[in-house]
Amino acid sequence: MLIGGNWVPASSGRVFDTVDPATGGVLTQVPDGDEHDIDRAVSAARRAFADPQWRRVSPLDRGQLLHRIADLIEAHADELALLESRDNGKPVSVARAVDVGTSVKLFRYFAGWPSKFEGSTVPVSPRGGLRVLNYTTHQPVGVVGLIVPWNFPMAMACWKLAPALATGCTVVLKPAEETPLSTLRLAQLLVEAGVPDGVINVVTGRGATAGAALAAHDDVDKIAFTGSTETGRAIVGAAAGNLKRVSLELGGKSPNIVLPDADPEAVAQAAAEAIFFNQGQVCTAGSRLYVHDALYDDVVDAVAARAEKIVVGPGTDPASDMGPLVSARHHDRVSSFIEAGRRQGARLAAGGARPDLNDRYANGYFLRPTVFAEADHGMRIVREEIFGPVLAAMRWSDVDDLVAKANDSPFGLSAGIWTSDLGHAHRIADELQAGTVWINCFNLTDPASPFGGFKQSGWGREMGRKVLDLYTEVKSVWVNLG
Repeated sequence: MLIGGNWVPASSGRVFDTVDPATGGVLTQVPDGDEHDIDRAVSAARRAFADPQWRRVSPLDRGQLLHRIADLIEAHADELALLESRDNGKPVSVARAVDVGTSVKLFRYFAGWPSKFEGSTVPVSPRGGLRVLNYTTHQPVGVVGLIVPWNFPMAMACWKLAPALATGCTVVLKPAEETPLSTLRLAQLLVEAGVPDGVINVVTGRGATAGAALAAHDDVDKIAFTGSTETGRAIVGAAAGNLKRVSLELGGKSPNIVLPDADPEAVAQAAAEAIFFNQGQVCTAGSRLYVHDALYDDVVDAVAARAEKIVVGPGTDPASDMGPLVSARHHDRVSSFIEAGRRQGARLAAGGARPDLNDRYANGYFLRPTVFAEADHGMRIVREEIFGPVLAAMRWSDVDDLVAKANDSPFGLSAGIWTSDLGHAHRIADELQAGTVWINCFNLTDPASPFGGFKQSGWGREMGRKVLDLYTEVKSVWVNLG
């Protein structure tokens, strides 16, 4: 682990395995950090936050530091993509284009903000006719704890690291226990780029020990978490002790809506990509497909046909379109939803079982992309987040009923609309309770655009100008001019 600029074992000496999901075999072992290691890391981050070596870095120099980080990620792109594929299971090509590519873009984008994140002068009207100057400044919130998930391990770390460093915070980062390797390699690159000792600390460990200790630590000023809604609730409770600031990017159950004037073939391709990308392990996955009666059979049949053609295999095989799920536990969970869909009466149109692979991958966590037709809103596959390659398709005919059902969810992260009538699309988009609405596209993100959810999909927004407010405090200064 990286604590205070030093690579150290866990204070207990314990380690845990990180597993290759394609084979079920052990890749390596990493330190099993706990509350003692979190305390060491937070202390290092606090010292670094108070150190002029970091606090007095000019905005321009901080931006150049972020550019150097982006350069190093880009220079090691192939290595990082392979590492991500081995640890997470996703195809190397996806890791290279999405995980590594997104990480580079994030640091490039936020490298521009330190010299442009301005305060303001405020035209105030003080009592007594005093002549005063009132201005505001943005100051870093302090020590931030970053807890990131296993579906996009390095990219999710960079979603939080880039704005935290751009605003001058110091960081304790806990990667998911399933996928720590790319984050550890990323930390090495940050050190190589010139990030001062203690500004970035990485503690590998389990959520119930290291993660819980970080969320509850009284010397942490803010927690930024991406993961399940259930864990998000626990973090809110743990953070209450010192009333630390909390931002949450949580689960989703995204509706993907097809209007009767859409192109069925184009929609089928997009709908398959929306749910099966990254093995369906995406918080925005288009897992609820609503198709107008006029197109339903054509679209669902075409999506099922596309699902059957997807090549499932190890992420290191260039022929693989989709890799394994991340862990045995998660494979069992997703499989239980497929069984629930069968029991509750949905029609299995594609997938639903393990693929046939050679003996080397017999113990891997593979699952065929799965399509259920004739689902309804009482089914678990419609109500609950599965976080796997499982699609529930439903019919609709009345647009008001459609919008009501799309919004009938505790989640509100994202939604998709497919139509040639953009006026109609805008009207529906306005009524959907979702932080992101895609029209004739899906799963597009950019560092410049804010991302986050309504309802139980989270608090706050990642990326864009909005995220800088999560890592800063606003100070109002009054000056009596006499």
